[in-house]
Amino acid sequence: MNILERTRIEKTALEHGWENIITSDDMAVLAGSARHHAQATITRPTSREWHVTFNKPLLTKEVARDYPLTDAITFSVSASDQLAGLLRRAAELASALPNQAAETFHARFQRELAKVKDTGTEVERLVKQRVAQDTFREALLDYWGGACAVTGIAIPEMLRASHAKPWSECESDEERLDVFNGFLLSANLDALFDRGLISFDTNGKILISHKISIQQQQRIGLMDQMVLRWITPEHASFLIWHRNNFRLNGG
Repeated sequence: MNILERTRIEKTALEHGWENIITSDDMAVLAGSARHHAQATITRPTSREWHVTFNKPLLTKEVARDYPLTDAITFSVSASDQLAGLLRRAAELASALPNQAAETFHARFQRELAKVKDTGTEVERLVKQRVAQDTFREALLDYWGGACAVTGIAIPEMLRASHAKPWSECESDEERLDVFNGFLLSANLDALFDRGLISFDTNGKILISHKISIQQQQRIGLMDQMVLRWITPEHASFLIWHRNNFRLNGG
């Protein structure tokens, strides 16, 4: 790559979630970020395409949902806007995937606690809960691309971060803040999911409690054809917990 090509790649990375250029030479540009531990290696093997690889297998697997792989680890794009989109989506996912949200939470919690003059057990609990909720919501917004996991509605004010395994039942902050322990849902679906009136099967298809009549389902726009936009093996244990413990609230 010549200096002009490298400069273009660096600028694209900087503007789309990779603000640290670790190395840059004729062979490749290596980019990172203070928001996450992922790194992106960008090369220009021909004048018609860019190749991008990431240092985390789970990130590669998640990005591959939106961008096809040319081999087991390499993404290939042929336009600058595609490169920008690929890097932006990867940065969003890298900021959300385990255990990045937990690390972000712990750092934020210490900063927020330092601002409080009169600390105590109850104050710490309230600060911890608020910071954790904000961090979990941000992680789910990143992971689901700012849209409801079922309907695709992308109005932030309507979206809620729903835990599959509730905060009180989790054994650690890492489990509470695991992006796979929940879904970004529109407010009506969140209320139903939170109370065990809906859940999802192993394929992401919605399960609806018999407590919700057909007439009520129609009024709130609930349909048994609804399905999660995607589902991963990492969601499985949390959904099993949700199904087993709520049992669709008598449904």
